[in-house]
Amino acid sequence: MRRTSQSLGRIGLLVVALLGCAALPAQAQAPAASSSEDWVKRLAGLETAPDLDVAALRQQATQRVKSRADLQPIKRPLVAPQLLKLPQLVADIQFDADAAVVRPDSYRVLGRIADTLTHPSLLGYKFLIVGHTVSTGRRDVNLSLSQRRADVIREVLINTFKINPKRLLSLGLGEEQLLDAARPAAPANQRVHLMTVGTIEAPPAAPAAAAPAKAGTQKSKR
Repeated sequence: MRRTSQSLGRIGLLVVALLGCAALPAQAQAPAASSSEDWVKRLAGLETAPDLDVAALRQQATQRVKSRADLQPIKRPLVAPQLLKLPQLVADIQFDADAAVVRPDSYRVLGRIADTLTHPSLLGYKFLIVGHTVSTGRRDVNLSLSQRRADVIREVLINTFKINPKRLLSLGLGEEQLLDAARPAAPANQRVHLMTVGTIEAPPAAPAAAAPAKAGTQKSKR
């Protein structure tokens, strides 16, 4: 009887713990670990390359900040809603406070991104790195910081992990397209988006080498 009571008590505690986790909002629950194959699947499947002008999106975000439109973060419309339709994943890359310096422990995440981008099924695609920030401090500073962070991630992938620079674009959206708009100051808003945005042109085929002339086919000159 004693063992049975102890077992029932443990089962009861387990049920309570599970119910407590289920009651938490989705953003508060720890994300399940994704496999490398899962990351590849998330970035695969681009059917039609979007008509994407990264420079225009950057200018659009800048103008919105300068005009001081949509002051309340929770009420702001997405500055680039078309991006959400693309194959994508969200990576948790940590930076030094108020700086575009990747923390050493985040290089493992960047290495995993590089492994994903060099998967055979993704080698023909190019990607957009989108930086975000939390909604604290000045909007213009956040916008600039997010662009510098996106640029740094691109540089690390190119220089450290040898990803072809033609395959990587970068865009900073600051707090203009929050990942968790209901909680503007939540750490989730500082994560980085990686999106599949098109294909890269195949390098031109090398010209075929001329076949060497066979001996004895040309008359020797005297």
